[in-house]
Amino acid sequence: MPEMTFSVRWPDGRVEDCYSPSLVMHDHLTAGATYTVGDLVARSTEALAIASDRVRAKFGFACTSAAATTEQLHRSASAFRSEDLVEVVRMWPPLPQEHA
Repeated sequence: MPEMTFSVRWPDGRVEDCYSPSLVMHDHLTAGATYTVGDLVARSTEALAIASDRVRAKFGFACTSAAATTEQLHRSASAFRSEDLVEVVRMWPPLPQEHA
């Protein structure tokens, strides 16, 4: 199961690296895009729950790293207003490019 990291720039300028056990984050966030803090947390929480479910389906147990990332994002977001803006700086690895 491919894993990935994504980096977000919080409203105070701090960049935080986050882990996902699945590339599913690409279905919910876009590198270079800006979201409200509330939207980023909601999208990330949903994506990380899906990622954890994929780990459970494959290995028989939930992914504690996905839960830890969700908690990390909630903790960081609590310092800001829900309508403040946060940027997804980077998502690695990127999705493979489709060949024409």
